[in-house]
Amino acid sequence: MSNQSSQPSPVAPLAARERLMTEPDLGAGNFLDHAIAVNPHRAVPFAYSHHTDHRGAVVLRGHSLLDLAVLRDRYAAWYHANGVRPGEPVAVVIGEGLEPLLHFLALTALGAVPALVNDAMRHDVMVRYLNHVGVVGVVADDTTRLAAAYRQDPQRRPRFLALAAEVQAFDADASGGLPEVYPYRHAADDVVALIHSSGTTGTPKSTMLAHRQFWDGKQPRMVRFPAEPYDRLMSLMPHTHAGGLSYFLTATLLGLPTVVMADWRRSVVEPVMEAFRPTMVASFPRTFVELATGELPVKGAAKVHSWFNTGDSAHYGHIRRLVRLGERPAGLIRPWLLPSEKAEQPALPGSQFVDGLGSSEMGMALFGQVTTPESVRDDRCVGMPLEVVRRAAVLDADGEEVPDGVVGLLAVDTPSRTPGYWNNARLTSSFELAGYWLTGDVARRDTEGRFYHLDRTVDVIDTTSGPVYSLPIEEVLLADCADLVRDCSVVGVPGAVGGGQLPIAVVQLQAEAEDVRAEDVLEAANKALAGAGLAALAAVRIARTVEEFPLGPTGKVLKRELRTRFATLFTGQ
Repeated sequence: MSNQSSQPSPVAPLAARERLMTEPDLGAGNFLDHAIAVNPHRAVPFAYSHHTDHRGAVVLRGHSLLDLAVLRDRYAAWYHANGVRPGEPVAVVIGEGLEPLLHFLALTALGAVPALVNDAMRHDVMVRYLNHVGVVGVVADDTTRLAAAYRQDPQRRPRFLALAAEVQAFDADASGGLPEVYPYRHAADDVVALIHSSGTTGTPKSTMLAHRQFWDGKQPRMVRFPAEPYDRLMSLMPHTHAGGLSYFLTATLLGLPTVVMADWRRSVVEPVMEAFRPTMVASFPRTFVELATGELPVKGAAKVHSWFNTGDSAHYGHIRRLVRLGERPAGLIRPWLLPSEKAEQPALPGSQFVDGLGSSEMGMALFGQVTTPESVRDDRCVGMPLEVVRRAAVLDADGEEVPDGVVGLLAVDTPSRTPGYWNNARLTSSFELAGYWLTGDVARRDTEGRFYHLDRTVDVIDTTSGPVYSLPIEEVLLADCADLVRDCSVVGVPGAVGGGQLPIAVVQLQAEAEDVRAEDVLEAANKALAGAGLAALAAVRIARTVEEFPLGPTGKVLKRELRTRFATLFTGQ
């Protein structure tokens, strides 16, 4: 492990961060250069990669802003030598960690458009996605299966399929160098990245991120994101999601020491936590589920004061265990997701969990709810919208606002929203209604302006008694049946003819409950659901293998696959 304690802090001075907030040309395509320009600690390592040595010890390698620029320029010279020009999409199919972010920096410095692809995506789906995007080239850890697929359809083959190792080994000095105008000067609406959806609800969509749009709304982080000399961020956000780019952009501009994780599994994460000693951990729920299960990671989380979740909101059953860990230092700045408030609080045991509801399309987490050990449980609350949101509403199908307390379509009007979907104007327009962007969620708002996230629109269960929402049911199973249920997913499947859909739960059991029968879980679940005033489950199925609890490339449960698997459960067909 590198000696971090002897290094001066790489965090940019407050005056430099305030300057970044008002810089008119700053955006997602040039944030590294702006960080170098204002941060006097530009030569101090802040971005850490990790690996395990031959003895099993964690090794952390730090990179400064200047180090990142050198690597970026070398990679950019390779892309330029291979004919990549401004506006051209290039696929980056590289495993998680710092490496794919270097390719993002290189391609945006040329004005090209990196299409960041999760390397766990099924190859047939990946080829269809790349063909839709129209990439001019692909850089991947392994090109074998992609090359084989393109041999079946050579007319669609991109100009180059190259190994990431080839780019790493490139001798930039022997090449033709970089363009005369470099780095590229982006216009505000230039597309700087393509982010595919998780695929949990169908074929991945290609969300565009624009230079200025992806910076809009993040300016307050320059003064509100915790960045004391002792602060350290562990980022488990995938680079193929806007969340991964968002945290990397934030950390780079702040100069915040950050380890960019190459694996989200607890077996890898916990040893790195113990070596890096983060004060903040940012992740999708997938890692939080593992960290909250079984014996808690007390040593690795000893200094954690904040857990940040973005994407689908996490569940209270897991959150309440995590906030027991760590410590909140005196004067901790209230979370950056919330309106500007600095509570001069004393040092407190435990941590805070900041649950942000966001997506690549929203550009960032636009709602935020904070849970601490002292918080009162408030299932599915995602709080109030951020300042960047001009309007947030719950709409009916005609675009009219529904009264508070009534469930409808969650919609936002914000400059942080995506320009749309690449090569698909019709799909883009389908998410626009009455001047709002539809997030794809169903929600309700209470009389105090707090929003409650109930389901994805495609996952609502249409029973003969009315719609049933899967997320509140999952909340109860995970919090009130925690002695039995480790994780779960609730879906609707067809009932008998004329019987509408019926809700069922597919559950993973706690280790100490491995011998429990599905009937016992169903009885316990329906008792808890009745107490919460929620619909009863028609059945429970226990997932005892990985295959029985299918996850997408980003670790989200594939509900569409569960619906198909259990489609005939009650029809007898």
